[in-house]
Amino acid sequence: MSDSQQIVNKAWNFAHVLRDDGLSYMAYTEQITFLLFLKMADELTRPPYNRPRIVPAGLDWPTLLKKDGDELEVHYRHILEELGRKPGMLGEIFKKARQDIQNPATLRRLITELIGAETWSTMEADVKGDIYEGLLAKSAAESPKGAGQYFTPRELIKAIVDVMRPQPEDTVCDPACGTGGFLLAAHDYVVKHFGKKLDPDQKKHLRKSFVTGWELVAGTARLCIMNLLLHGIEADPCPIQSGVDSLAADPGKRFSMVLTNPPFGKKSSIAIVGEDGELEKEDVAYERQDFWTTTKNKQLNFLQHVKTLLGTNGRCAIVVPDNVLFEGGAGETVRRNLLQKCDVHTLLRLPTGIFYAQGVKANVLFFDNRPGQEMAWTKKLWVYDLRTNMHFTLKENPLKRSDLDEFVACFNPENRHSRKPTWNQTNPDGRWRCYDYEELTKRDKLSLDIFWLKDKSLEDSENLPEPDVLAQEITDDLQTAIDQFTTVLNSLKG
Repeated sequence: MSDSQQIVNKAWNFAHVLRDDGLSYMAYTEQITFLLFLKMADELTRPPYNRPRIVPAGLDWPTLLKKDGDELEVHYRHILEELGRKPGMLGEIFKKARQDIQNPATLRRLITELIGAETWSTMEADVKGDIYEGLLAKSAAESPKGAGQYFTPRELIKAIVDVMRPQPEDTVCDPACGTGGFLLAAHDYVVKHFGKKLDPDQKKHLRKSFVTGWELVAGTARLCIMNLLLHGIEADPCPIQSGVDSLAADPGKRFSMVLTNPPFGKKSSIAIVGEDGELEKEDVAYERQDFWTTTKNKQLNFLQHVKTLLGTNGRCAIVVPDNVLFEGGAGETVRRNLLQKCDVHTLLRLPTGIFYAQGVKANVLFFDNRPGQEMAWTKKLWVYDLRTNMHFTLKENPLKRSDLDEFVACFNPENRHSRKPTWNQTNPDGRWRCYDYEELTKRDKLSLDIFWLKDKSLEDSENLPEPDVLAQEITDDLQTAIDQFTTVLNSLKG
């Protein structure tokens, strides 16, 4: 077992102790974030680093070590409140921070035995990152309604970044960044492939201006910022905007690459307090001049928003649910404009059972932004079907990076203009197929919900998947049907 795995397991054993005290896994990960930051900030003020202190005296790590019992709990709460008022990354990490560990003895053990027992600053950035990612992954797996909803499978992220190939001069954006998976994968890709050749300006760019993100949920943004810091990304002002609805307006900035998995859920809404004092959600249709159409569909709004964020020839990979590919009305309008104004070149149909959210049928859409012209920029759409006859579950058969090897090879990132299909009349099971723009425009509502492979489980009862996989697939299909009926019902209600 590697050192990083040992620390993750050690950290997770503490989680079970705190679980008995009524603390959720997400809340535990937050407390780790606060203490880890304080410990590392203290380490960096000492030799061989000797950096200026970023945490004010009296609110720092050594003051926690001197206290015990109720005095420790009161002082820790005071630190969180005071640091939450500070500017920059410091303030963003501690924004609205709460002391959730009720037992002072447990807090003391966490400080001395877990965080205090390690010298975090001497660890390689990727080791620290692996430890934190491991903690986030466990958090997501244990509490799907917590971190899980913001957690894109890391193996999928790696494959997407491998075909997108970010370069040292790129500016990478995620308008719904969650815990920072896409941003960190892009950063790590550049470090791995160009690390030794980077000049001082490129290193500075990578550290301070390579990534930008927005995250609506303050607690999730906090986890993201800490994740960035542990990977050596530090900037002031903070590269992650916390508590901001990225759909509300055009930020004015343009990026060379957007990598994102916007939150699932078809409706855009804002929380408001009603006359009776109760918290209510109000559906929102964003009135933006840069959008092609006004809709309450959150996914379609994100697709339009991403187009705005891209500079000319900027490249995008975005995870979208099936309804974005086939929905009529606003959906058709968005697809028509996207195919016209961008080069929509690749679609990856994702299998079910890979997300923490149940019943999700999703895809990855790859496109390049282009300057204005009368002719449609999209000439060919290449589709890779990783869904039909593929069976994954989160625990028994999780998605591996190797499951995406064929897709990455077919994508041909070195020269995607010399692709070759694996499907033809003699190989009807080929998963990689091309459709001309003219074929797409003849499809009902310009639907991009394209599939051609035969579902073997429908033809041969002996080839049925395992009962638990089958049960999960039936559940997913039922959930999808319920979502579609709900959409119809809401549209009938106006």
